[in-house]
Amino acid sequence: MTASLPNEVETHRQPDHEINPQFLTRWSPRSFTNQEVPEDVLLSLFEAARWAPSGSNLQPWHFIVARTEEQRAKFHRFIVPANLEWCEKAPVLALLVSYTKTPKGGDSPSHAFDAGTAWGYLALEANNQGLITHAMGGFDHQLARETLQIPDDYQTHAVIAIGHRGPVDALPERFQEREVPSPRRPVSEFVYEGTFGQSL
Repeated sequence: MTASLPNEVETHRQPDHEINPQFLTRWSPRSFTNQEVPEDVLLSLFEAARWAPSGSNLQPWHFIVARTEEQRAKFHRFIVPANLEWCEKAPVLALLVSYTKTPKGGDSPSHAFDAGTAWGYLALEANNQGLITHAMGGFDHQLARETLQIPDDYQTHAVIAIGHRGPVDALPERFQEREVPSPRRPVSEFVYEGTFGQSL
């Protein structure tokens, strides 16, 4: 059996098959405190991302990190207002990008897939370290590229807020009722056997 879960997780997430509880307790809160993340702890998150699987071992992922007030202010310019409402307190922001080319100069077919896996590893390690993460696609990709001087052969994917969890009532009221772990579709709805649409 899966180990006992925090009440807020158990209320919204019950696995149908036995798994490590880290997959259930990792979710994406929006309430952050401004407490700093120690550098050694932060680097452990990227160490976890380092070991993500990678097609042909190309490791195309890169993270641009903002930790100082000046660096975060640059990120705030390209994050959409609805996300900035809750993420501006986060002490660390990281933009995930991936290199889109192969060593021979062709288009890499797996750069985005691999970068997403690296983000998943980072998120799980953050949870293991007692931190929260929230990845967001709501930002101006072109403005991010210009602001952070990202070359054309890199694709921007997500801005990730990293930090310590804050109280629900610190959020704007419209976000408070959403500050719970989200459920997931059952395995039977997305795993097919033999042919598309044929459930196990």
